[in-house]
Amino acid sequence: MEMKKPCCEESETIVGSWECWFDDACIVDMDYFVKTLSSIKQKGVRADLIGSIITHYASIWLPDLSSSAENGVTTHFQSPESVTNSWMKKRFFVETLVSVLPPEKDSVPCNFLLRLLRTANMVRVDATYRGELENRISWQLDQASLKELMIPSFSHTCGTLLDVELVLRLVKRFMSLDRDGAALVKVAKLVDCYLAEAAVDANLTLSEFIALAGALPSHSRATDDGLYRAIDTYLKAHPDVSKQERKGLCRLLDSRKLTTEASLHAAQNERLPVRAVIQVLFSEQTKLNRHIDWSGSFSSLRSPNGGLDPPGRCLSKRETNAQQMEIRKLKEDVYRLQSQFNAMQGQMERMAAKKKGLFKWRKFGMPTFSRNVGEVEKIEEEEEEEEAEREVGFGRQTPMDMKTSLVKRTPHKWRKSMS
Repeated sequence: MEMKKPCCEESETIVGSWECWFDDACIVDMDYFVKTLSSIKQKGVRADLIGSIITHYASIWLPDLSSSAENGVTTHFQSPESVTNSWMKKRFFVETLVSVLPPEKDSVPCNFLLRLLRTANMVRVDATYRGELENRISWQLDQASLKELMIPSFSHTCGTLLDVELVLRLVKRFMSLDRDGAALVKVAKLVDCYLAEAAVDANLTLSEFIALAGALPSHSRATDDGLYRAIDTYLKAHPDVSKQERKGLCRLLDSRKLTTEASLHAAQNERLPVRAVIQVLFSEQTKLNRHIDWSGSFSSLRSPNGGLDPPGRCLSKRETNAQQMEIRKLKEDVYRLQSQFNAMQGQMERMAAKKKGLFKWRKFGMPTFSRNVGEVEKIEEEEEEEEAEREVGFGRQTPMDMKTSLVKRTPHKWRKSMS
């Protein structure tokens, strides 16, 4: 009886055999590739392995999608043909690849998707396929590299060399997703590096720069050194920026989040407005004072780095919502406890008023005021019964019996001896 191979080993065997077939150039027809890929999916192969098959096939038959395309290395011989025919084939190829991508997220590397999107923009692929690629890239934007993100602009209406509007759309879609804080920090670093590269372009407008830099919240940046570098590069490449525009550009910076090296450079930067330089100097003075205060006080519980400590990990939307929900629950508990306290206080006041009305029952032997009205009525009934029995007893006794009973009740008086 033959033993079945595990699913992972069978999948790896399938992938390896298909790579050999691709290298042998056995699959030339795209329709045949799609049918073969669908049959592989039906065998239960994992989504990441399906993605590796697609990336391997695309890198062979479309060298623009290969990571080694910039070195001029091609793995498949292409016969000379007209430019129009080549573009039509590329367009059909890209649209087919997008249609067969696995629906699972992270099944295809983000850098491959960026190269695919660059080719799609170049050959004017339909907007539906480009939108699908942008949605996938937005989810994996924290895995992108700066090199692949620098997609050139193929639009005649766009004056910049890089497609800044595309990156702005990707960042906005990423922000609409509920990703964790680590991914947000990575995207912020990536955007700052992208801005530093795009700022060299003389056609990049100030509004585009501010829109892309402000698309991320301030807490996504642990330090503003990358953003300061991008702003300084933009001011260096655009010397005609007015004073008012420089002020608006520097409002993006938080001088408290600059490191010592960046603050030293900013304090000597003539391209920055005077107000921004003063803010940087004031922040550094505040950090220095905190550091001196800590050094001079051994009983203080401050951190040794004072204000120089970088801010902690930024919270995600999910963590922020959880904290807000916890605060609301605490407020509701406090309100409920306050209502219970007010009700108990009112009840105690009513009980105190009843106790004042029952003060006259002390002569009947009530020890404290803690008895309620039912107990007082019970004591009253018992005393009335005792009085009735006493009256009945006196009616039946004779004068001699009464005298005898009185004598019995009277204690004996012993005469004291004087001897």
